[in-house]
Amino acid sequence: MSFPKQVKIVEVGPRDGLQNEASTVPADIKVHLVEKLADAGLPVIEVGALVSPKWVPQMATSSEVFTRIDKRSGISYPMLVPNLKGLELALAAGVQEIALFAAASETFSQKNTNCSIAESIERFNDVIDQAQAAGVKIRGYVSCVLGCPYEGKVSFDTVSMITQKLFEKGCYEVSLGDTIGVGTAGEAQDLVEILMKHVSAQQLAAHFHDTYGQALANIHAVMQCGVAVVDSSIAGLGGCPYAKGATGNVATEDVVYMLNGMGIETGVDMDRLLEAGRFISNFLGREPVSRAATALLRKKAG
Repeated sequence: MSFPKQVKIVEVGPRDGLQNEASTVPADIKVHLVEKLADAGLPVIEVGALVSPKWVPQMATSSEVFTRIDKRSGISYPMLVPNLKGLELALAAGVQEIALFAAASETFSQKNTNCSIAESIERFNDVIDQAQAAGVKIRGYVSCVLGCPYEGKVSFDTVSMITQKLFEKGCYEVSLGDTIGVGTAGEAQDLVEILMKHVSAQQLAAHFHDTYGQALANIHAVMQCGVAVVDSSIAGLGGCPYAKGATGNVATEDVVYMLNGMGIETGVDMDRLLEAGRFISNFLGREPVSRAATALLRKKAG
């Protein structure tokens, strides 16, 4: 059994984790959170999303947060961008990396972007052209790769087609999102093996939600295929809007604990990671979803 010697963790808590919070998280708190995550040694921290505040009010301060954070050498601070307007805001703020997203389900695509899969990919053209002209790196997301809340099972051929299109258009990496967390280890591994007929495992990232408690198993499974990039969210921030009361993003603390136990390097300091998780959890008035964080913090408290 072969695993990567090193895994890059992409911290999505400030964006994917906070975007569904009902109560407003002030810019000051977001800035402190990003800087605490940087203190912990996370190499990539997704700061926010340049989307309409009408649809995602929690992300309204994303530009402000990006301009205020202390950007450190060796750390990437990507921003999610849905369209040209978002790209304009990103370029104005000095963003050096953006993320684009598409869905592997027609119904999900229509409900979330008001267009078909094919149309969503076409919309990327101008954004990608202008981003590349400005020297901005581009990461791609594919949602619903292991299941859709409306259609159930999705076609791996569709996931493969979208992934290939994103690479053809200039994405350096594509993140595979199990948006509702229904996938299992065998399915996750099967999907990556199909994708590897066309792209390298080193170009793929795992973005697995933990709704059914399968995220760590799925990450473990795809690492065996060579995937060495994992998206995760501090303190398990981020619920799943399609499974009421369920958890969403896999917790960064849980991922780091697992990888540490496997002897896989991440460059992340667990103690400082726990501080970041405790900081945002205290603000939100709840315990971290992360089981590792809960156990380690109780152990520290004696």
